[in-house]
Amino acid sequence: MKAGTPDLATLGHRIRHFRGERGLTLDQLGELVDLAGSQLSLIENGKREPKLSTLDALSAALGVELAELLSREAPSRRAALELELGRAQASPLYASLGLPPIRAGRGISDETLESIVGLHRELQRRASEAIATPEEARRANTEMRERMRERANFLPDIERLAEEQVRASGHRSGALTHREVSVMAERLGFKLIYVDDLPDSTRSITDLENGRIYLPPASIPGGHGLRSMALQAMAHRLLGHTPPASYDEFLWQRLEINYFAAACLMPQEASVAFLQEAKKDRRLAIEDFRDAFGVTHEAAALRFTNLATSHLDMTLHFLRVAGDGALLKGYENDGLPLPTDVTGSIEGQWVCKKWSARTAFEHTNRTTENYQYTDTPAGTFWCATQTGRTDAAEFSITVGVPFNQAKWFRGRETTLRATSSCPDENCCRRAPDGLAERWSGRAWPSARLHAHVLSPLPSGTFPGVDDVEVYAFLEAHAEQ
Repeated sequence: MKAGTPDLATLGHRIRHFRGERGLTLDQLGELVDLAGSQLSLIENGKREPKLSTLDALSAALGVELAELLSREAPSRRAALELELGRAQASPLYASLGLPPIRAGRGISDETLESIVGLHRELQRRASEAIATPEEARRANTEMRERMRERANFLPDIERLAEEQVRASGHRSGALTHREVSVMAERLGFKLIYVDDLPDSTRSITDLENGRIYLPPASIPGGHGLRSMALQAMAHRLLGHTPPASYDEFLWQRLEINYFAAACLMPQEASVAFLQEAKKDRRLAIEDFRDAFGVTHEAAALRFTNLATSHLDMTLHFLRVAGDGALLKGYENDGLPLPTDVTGSIEGQWVCKKWSARTAFEHTNRTTENYQYTDTPAGTFWCATQTGRTDAAEFSITVGVPFNQAKWFRGRETTLRATSSCPDENCCRRAPDGLAERWSGRAWPSARLHAHVLSPLPSGTFPGVDDVEVYAFLEAHAEQ
């Protein structure tokens, strides 16, 4: 159990319940278990996890079995309501309202508590109903992000597979070359062929019958993109993937092939050695890591998240944010309060305007990383942000760490500092009263629809692509 979780809160209520039944004060029970009343109060309020020896002592002093004390059930209807209220007020949905929490003290009657909890249930229901269309995709993506967070974003089996394949290609150091990627494909029985008529819905097509992997033509010789796409296509075969039957499987396969490609382009052994040396010299920088292996800034930043916790003993966060402030991709295991909806999904949520992921767009010099410290409700974080642009829009890539880990990075000397109170909407999502009053009812902006948030996983033999176009393409090229 962790402090602040529902299980710990339930335990606290059960201890308080049995103490009340025995007619004991905090100090009296504390004396029986050799614990100060103030310390026992923290346990009863769910703010401190008791040691096993303390639990044994409490069980004996209260005259209940340890299993009964540790039951997950609330000890009373009143306690169940108090626990539900605590969980509701700890949710991102309630935090976004900027309202103070209510303490369910003795002065609040059971009827009043029932009404407050009922309002929270309805608020949650309406918020959930509002995002029902993309529910399956958002749920699957959120579960996958949590699964990777538990693993420190590190997949050792794929790391070993990538290292084996890279070594077998003859690669020894530096950036992985197109030639070496071709050798890897040949060892699997495939030839890389570059064509300019791939169906719009595909990144690559693998012809299993004729041993060919079709890729788009190279726009920049030696570019990172084609190497990555070829490696992703190979990963499907090496990992034994079959057509996904659900969004969960579809997203997990995408994660695995992307992970494999990154682990090939930035092999674990060489990458860890490079990063550990930079950490020792206190000059860690994503842009240096990027340049050392000839990849994009985003690829280097994501790869850093794979290795930082497992090999550099640090927690961190990663953000890809659109120019309009929407979070496109994110990961954290350092406590940064990422914006979420009621399902826990982060994609499409607005990032605080005071975070460096957004303030970097205001800088005129975008050729190098921008550095910033940001004070948040969860603590102070240091971040390095690089901006970029696609044909469609601009974006930013951010890697950040808690304040006490900034000492390992270049750019830690920055004096730029901001304060964010998000998810409280008063921070940057609510207009000043005078401005809101001036324009409320006098303007009507037309919102841009992001079609992807409404799209379910397309049906077909190959989910996500146009089967008819794929078959026509293969038929046309099979004769060549």
